[in-house]
Amino acid sequence: MSSRLVLAIQEHYEKLSPSEHKLAALLLERADDLLTYSASEMALMAGVSKATAARLFRRLGYADFNEVRLQARQERNLAPPFQRQVAPLEPLKPGAAPSVSLHLQSEQDSMVRTFETLRGDTLRSAAGLLAGAPRVWVLGMGLDDGLVRFVRPQLARIRPDVFQLEAQGGLWAEELAISTPKDCLLLVQTQPRVRVIEQVLTHAMANRMRSVAVVDVRHVAWAGRHADVVLPCYCASAETAFSGMAAASMLHLLMQHVAQRLGPRAKQRENVIAAMRRELDDD
Repeated sequence: MSSRLVLAIQEHYEKLSPSEHKLAALLLERADDLLTYSASEMALMAGVSKATAARLFRRLGYADFNEVRLQARQERNLAPPFQRQVAPLEPLKPGAAPSVSLHLQSEQDSMVRTFETLRGDTLRSAAGLLAGAPRVWVLGMGLDDGLVRFVRPQLARIRPDVFQLEAQGGLWAEELAISTPKDCLLLVQTQPRVRVIEQVLTHAMANRMRSVAVVDVRHVAWAGRHADVVLPCYCASAETAFSGMAAASMLHLLMQHVAQRLGPRAKQRENVIAAMRRELDDD
C-alpha cells in the first residue's frame, strides 16, 4: 500500500471533479493493486478516461502513473518484515457475488489497512475526549445510524450522560440546546455526507464542543477541518452491499480505551448495570 498516495488523495479529495472522485475512490479501495494494473486498466475499472487519470495524478503531485508505481514499489521494499502483505483481490465478473474466500480477503484487507496506520497517540486522544466530557453525543446518518446504535450502549455502560442525536427525530435543535462547552460529539461517517452533518459540526465548534470522528478514508480531509480527532477506516464496499466492519472494530477498540481511561469508575458503573439487569431478569 502506498501511504503517501493515500495521504495525497485525502488532502485533495474535496477539490476533485466527479470523474476524478471515482478514480480516487478506486485507488483508495485498491491501493495494493498499484503494482498489478496499468493506469489504463485502473481508469477502465473506475469508468473514467485516460485523460482523467493523467489529470488526477498531476493534481496529486505526480508526473504520471509510473511515478506512483515507483513510489509504491519503494514503500513495499521498505515495509517492516512483520507487516502483513495483502494479496491483490481477483477481479470479479460483472454481477457476480464474491466467494467466501474473496469476501474474507476483502474484509481482512480493510482491517489491515485501517489498523496498520492507526497511531496510538491519536487513539488515546480520542479516548481522553470521550472519557472526560460532561456529556457525549453520538451521531450517524443512514447506514451509520446502525453503527451508532451499536456503540452508544457500550459507551453508556462505562460512563453516564451518553445521548444519541436521532437521525429521523427532527428534534436536533431541542437536543443540542442542552449541550454545553466541553461536551463531546462522536460522529460516525462512512456514508456519503449530507448537509445537516456539517451544520451540526459547525454548531458544535461554535459551542466549543469537542468532537471525535470515525470516518471512511474518503472523508478524512473534510473531517480534519471540523473534528478534534479523526480515526480513519477503510470500509469495504461493492455494487450492492457495504461493510462497516472496519468502523465497527475501530469503535470497539475505542470503547476499550475509554474504559481504560475511566479506570475504576467504568468498572463500578458496569457492576451497577449488571446488578440492575439481574434484578430485572428476576422479576
